[in-house]
Amino acid sequence: MFSNYLIGLREGLEASLVVCILIAYLVKTGRRDALKPVWAGIGVAVALALGFGCALEFGSQELTFQAQEALGGSLSILAVGLVTWMVFWMRRTARHLRSELHGRLDAALAMGTGALVATAFLAVGREGLETALFVWASVHAASDGTPRPLLGVALGLLTAVLLGWLFYRGALRINLSKFFTYTGAMLVVVAAGVLAYGFHDLQEADFLPGLDDQAFDISGTIPPDSWYGTLLKGVLNFQPNPTVLQVAVWLLYLVPTLAFFFAPSRTTASPVRDPA
Repeated sequence: MFSNYLIGLREGLEASLVVCILIAYLVKTGRRDALKPVWAGIGVAVALALGFGCALEFGSQELTFQAQEALGGSLSILAVGLVTWMVFWMRRTARHLRSELHGRLDAALAMGTGALVATAFLAVGREGLETALFVWASVHAASDGTPRPLLGVALGLLTAVLLGWLFYRGALRINLSKFFTYTGAMLVVVAAGVLAYGFHDLQEADFLPGLDDQAFDISGTIPPDSWYGTLLKGVLNFQPNPTVLQVAVWLLYLVPTLAFFFAPSRTTASPVRDPA
């Protein structure tokens, strides 16, 4: 549940910050007349993300078991690729996010209502689609037959909305650079588990070999149905009997990704200002 809460919080906060920056800029520049088109674009983006998530969930239920596993594995790998790109992109551009959005909004204001709707839709829609895909992949990987994964995502998103509102009101000040660094690193660990599970799905779909080649089996030490087994699966997508391919994929992704993520930046970091 914690890993899904983290996904909802991390992804949701990015979208909340984008909305916060757009709305605050329009209010401060006296362009309240442009708020309705912006909110319309945001609403369409949220509806699209929800529709995409529902299509993934209910559409996959109509497939055969092999097709479900192939789809789940492929989308899990795609989701990890997108979230990895997003984590590195946010680490690099967080300090310039506000000025970048202000520039886009100025251009949209000059072009008219349609451009405002498109700007808000694109700014939030990308985050929403990435979130829907990664949440679906993570819930699919960590599913234990209970609503806890989805509950964790919902609580994370609600927390993100609350934090975004507090940012907008100026009631909350935190170091966004450190926040995105710490949560980004944790998200990489979660993504490693999702990636390994995705490859296991492809093995179950007979797309990849080695399903019977287990790296180890510690089910007797860490039973999957125990509270600590459930906790490890919920937080790290831990599996007590992974295949050799799963362990190899997990290590080959996690170690170099974290090394690059924590490598010193070549540019001198400037302090991140909180949107207000």
